Amino acid sequence: MKKVELLAPAKNLETAICAINSGADAIYIGASDFGARINASNSLENIEKLVNYAHKFYVRVHVTVNTILNNIELNNAKELIKKLYSIGVDAVIVQDMGLIKASIDKEIPPIQIHASTQCNNRTLEKVKFFDNIGVSRVILARELTLEQIEEFCAKTNCEIETFVHGALCVSYSGQCYMSYVNGGRSANKGECAQPCRKKYSLLDENGEIYLKDKYLLSLKDFNASKSIEKLINYGVKSFKIEGRLKDENYVKNVTLSYNNLINKYAQRTSSGKVFADFEPDLDKTFNRSYTDYFLNGRTQCYNFLTPKSMGKYIGKVLKINKNYIEVDTKIKLNAQDGICYEYSGNFTGFRINKIDGNKIYPHSMPKITSGTKLYRNFDSEFEKILSKSKTIRKIGVKFEVYDNKILAEDTDFNRVTISFSNTEKAENPKKSKENIIKQLQKTGESDFYVIQTDIKANTIPFLPISEINKIRRNLLQKLMIERIKNYPKLVQKPIRYAPFEAQNTDYRLNIFNDDAKNFYEHCGIYSKEKAMESNSKIKQNVEIMRCKHCLRYACGLCSKEVKFNKNLYLQDECGKKYPLKFDCKNCEMIILSP
Repeated sequence: MKKVELLAPAKNLETAICAINSGADAIYIGASDFGARINASNSLENIEKLVNYAHKFYVRVHVTVNTILNNIELNNAKELIKKLYSIGVDAVIVQDMGLIKASIDKEIPPIQIHASTQCNNRTLEKVKFFDNIGVSRVILARELTLEQIEEFCAKTNCEIETFVHGALCVSYSGQCYMSYVNGGRSANKGECAQPCRKKYSLLDENGEIYLKDKYLLSLKDFNASKSIEKLINYGVKSFKIEGRLKDENYVKNVTLSYNNLINKYAQRTSSGKVFADFEPDLDKTFNRSYTDYFLNGRTQCYNFLTPKSMGKYIGKVLKINKNYIEVDTKIKLNAQDGICYEYSGNFTGFRINKIDGNKIYPHSMPKITSGTKLYRNFDSEFEKILSKSKTIRKIGVKFEVYDNKILAEDTDFNRVTISFSNTEKAENPKKSKENIIKQLQKTGESDFYVIQTDIKANTIPFLPISEINKIRRNLLQKLMIERIKNYPKLVQKPIRYAPFEAQNTDYRLNIFNDDAKNFYEHCGIYSKEKAMESNSKIKQNVEIMRCKHCLRYACGLCSKEVKFNKNLYLQDECGKKYPLKFDCKNCEMIILSP
């Protein structure tokens, strides 16, 4: 079986530990600066604590340094990477080519470099380019099909990482400038204001409205669980869960779900066994309803009704009474559950105050009609279970007892022994053997659990229970020291320049510092302009978003039978209009600046 990695998100140390205990093989987390989620930053002290915890289980820690950087920020980022390397961080995720040049010039230590999805890794040529220059891993764009991912894996040698779950950006990552154009908050600087989750109307040049006040750019959440086996067989190395802003309960549930799923098809890159005390359920955690996006071709990946969690369908309204609603459902509901539904073209909801059979008593009676479909977007009992969960991870250990020593070996073949001088023969060998096995199995709150204990002594020794316990504690302590000493640290192989023919040589290269410009020129790419964030004044009718999600498709206006040649616009709630273009050859929609 192939060895693969489940990569979980963490906004802080506590969430990261929850992810590790739930089965993550690697964690990605933001440092104090330069991460693409500005609200998920962490101190070096906490990252070091995470590294120390993670490495016990051979779990790797990746730190996001994936914003574009000006000249001053670039120098600061180099210093940050040096510190990250010194505390044992395994890899940095980067977008700015100035950092890749820093690796070439040996201005940063040989920490593994992962090319962020912010690098716009959506073509075979782009992935091959990063493979040729020698980065350790390429993180793919989320818009790819299974066939494309299979081809990328087959025709490159670097590790391939792909998203499998979580929120979707409607734009190709690294190519969205809408937030910057609207209010100066750049997605490429980790400051995205998420204008894609706002309401818009779709209208033509004559003012005719096709869709009014809907969440036209808001996508469902990604769920690739049904394609995991195929992706493993294709050669994907790392399966990434989105969510560095999500809470601990979300990370526990989603990580354990994919841990259990991947275990059916592959071995894992980390160590340890998860002892879970809850059954994960992806439908019970935050989701805008699910889509497999473009993995199996174009589908209805959008949700125009709401950018918020829809949750799980529970049934229909049968009857509305004065202070309660009768519901046709087989799902057990609870007080404090959150219920949502569509009413007059909008999504709304209420909290349950009391349940009596199929009668729901809301905190306050909502406006609702018979036949309305109901969804539970907050399962109060499940959230309590997650909050109280003591799910833990432990490393398997095997003991071997000899005449004058005990050996401990973990599942990664780390071995230690402790000798004892007591050679007194046991008067009751059977009872002494039972005591030795029983006491060695009492690993308690340590990071180990016992797989087996073999008595290989020719003569069963007599050991007092206190002595056995002392030996066990010392053995496990020595074994953990040995594990950490033998941690399989990876280093970045030398990176080099390689020729590349860029599709775009304008602001979309996101060149924000001199070293990035110099890097591209060494690769034969000569930029016409700097990153959009370098300019305070934005030109009209320039591309600020490119996406596979297409409103013409959503409205049924792109089929061969429909001859449609009108100009379309997105209009926000303030009346600002964004011209739309359609690259039908590549099946892409382009939003232009107003």
